[in-house]
Amino acid sequence: MLNVAIVGIGGWGKTLVTAVQGKSDKLRFVAGSTRRRALAEGFAAEAGFRLHDSYAEVLADPQVEAVVLATPHLDHEAQMIAAAKAGKHVFVEKPFTLDTASARRALAAIERAGVTVALGHNRRFHPNMNELRARIRDGRLGVIEHIEATMTGPSGLFMPPEHWRAAPEQSPVGGMAPQGIHMLDGMIDLNGTVADVICQTTHRAAPSGVLDTTGILLRFDNGATGYLSCLISTAASYRMCVYGSKGIAEIRLPGLDEFTFRPVPPAPGQQAPEEERIIRPGFDTPAAILEAFADAVAGRAPFPITPDQMLHGVAAYEAMILSAMDRSVVAVQR
Repeated sequence: MLNVAIVGIGGWGKTLVTAVQGKSDKLRFVAGSTRRRALAEGFAAEAGFRLHDSYAEVLADPQVEAVVLATPHLDHEAQMIAAAKAGKHVFVEKPFTLDTASARRALAAIERAGVTVALGHNRRFHPNMNELRARIRDGRLGVIEHIEATMTGPSGLFMPPEHWRAAPEQSPVGGMAPQGIHMLDGMIDLNGTVADVICQTTHRAAPSGVLDTTGILLRFDNGATGYLSCLISTAASYRMCVYGSKGIAEIRLPGLDEFTFRPVPPAPGQQAPEEERIIRPGFDTPAAILEAFADAVAGRAPFPITPDQMLHGVAAYEAMILSAMDRSVVAVQR
């Protein structure tokens, strides 16, 4: 049983704790810290872990073997480096960091310390993503030509101006940091590294003025193209669609529950085979990724997102930030 501490006990931090506390035989939360302790005391008592007054106290706690960082993006680098120096394993929420220089420094500290690092792209773990990945890998989709990904939600409509996510330095491409980064990771997972991007982002409806509407064109190193859109001032939706020479595979709905595959016809004038449709409701991706982290720490299985993929995701995101400044094509750093 891995003893972990939650750092950052806002809405998502509470979701991570609730996903596994008292339910998993692989990890448990024994401690935590947050900027506004008074707001977390009731939750911590109910969940059965102690609260520390600071992150430094968390790292000094001998019972804590690992930290789960659900904190503002700009805090990640320093927190990961401090955890590594303290010999604690690290699970960090996405985005890993906001630029490649800070990501390299954090990964170097983690490698020097010999601790495990995991990144919170929980949607990789859904069975329908596994289905899509398997069909790409075994050739059932043929040559991958294009990927389209869309993630939307209403958070921008209800975000107060003083919320940390509304700060331009924390969310320089609007909803990409909290939401769209999932889609970018999915594209990298399914189709490999990104060569270059062109990004447009703007404000349309969010009362706080935060950038809430983003569209990005991508070119992959294997020659495929992609389009990613992220909106945070509308209803919730999720769509990952891969176009191959043998058919179109798609995951949709907010919970990734529905998978479809539409094959091409076998010959001109012939009818295509019937569309496949698979429904897998109710899968708990936060629990799955936290248990994968525990497995990696214990040496039972490597964490599926490699440090190289973590770094490349940051590099692609940084290219989007740079492109959004003047809507130019920006190459992804290597």
